Amino acid sequence: MRRATDCLLVVDIQNDFMPAGALAVPKGDEIVPLVNRIAANFAVVVLTQDWHPAGHASFASSHPGKRPYQKIRLAYGEQILWPDHCVQGTSGAAFHRDLDIPHAQLVIRKGHHRKVDSYSAFLEADRKTKTGLDGYLKSRGVKRVFCAGLATDFCVAWSAMDARRFGLQAVVVEDACRAIDAGGSLAAAWASMKKAGVKRVSSAALP
Repeated sequence: MRRATDCLLVVDIQNDFMPAGALAVPKGDEIVPLVNRIAANFAVVVLTQDWHPAGHASFASSHPGKRPYQKIRLAYGEQILWPDHCVQGTSGAAFHRDLDIPHAQLVIRKGHHRKVDSYSAFLEADRKTKTGLDGYLKSRGVKRVFCAGLATDFCVAWSAMDARRFGLQAVVVEDACRAIDAGGSLAAAWASMKKAGVKRVSSAALP
């Protein structure tokens, strides 16, 4: 078991991000057994769950004439439009059936505000609205966050960089993640994470 000041953050391992899902991350299902194995060595585990209301502002279907992956401007800045995904209470929003981390203590649901998207487990896309994760980790005495899940270049990257923003050490377990990698987004995300002081490791290097 890792030290009590470490937390594993398991990001969005949900049906709609699996290969057959509405917003598929290529080979996203491959990481599930590995994440389960890694999680067994952490005393503190937090899961995140994308949890959008129907008609969410990030859905292309909410903007007549727009298509998925186009970009628009919303009140808080640029927004990529996505296919409808992880709608509250649907099977697509559910965790993958093989995700098996019974000792996880907290589920952070994000993206539930209709007019604001949320990639990060810490802050929504307006960069003002907290999820409460920073306070929870502080109360648990966590100093370092290991990130795994989907997708490397969006929710994992934003969460890792925001961990740094809140004064935590951040580590991405690279082989326990998969990326969308649209238009060079993966390389850009790694560059941004490096600049923010996020470390990257393989699961084999975890003690």
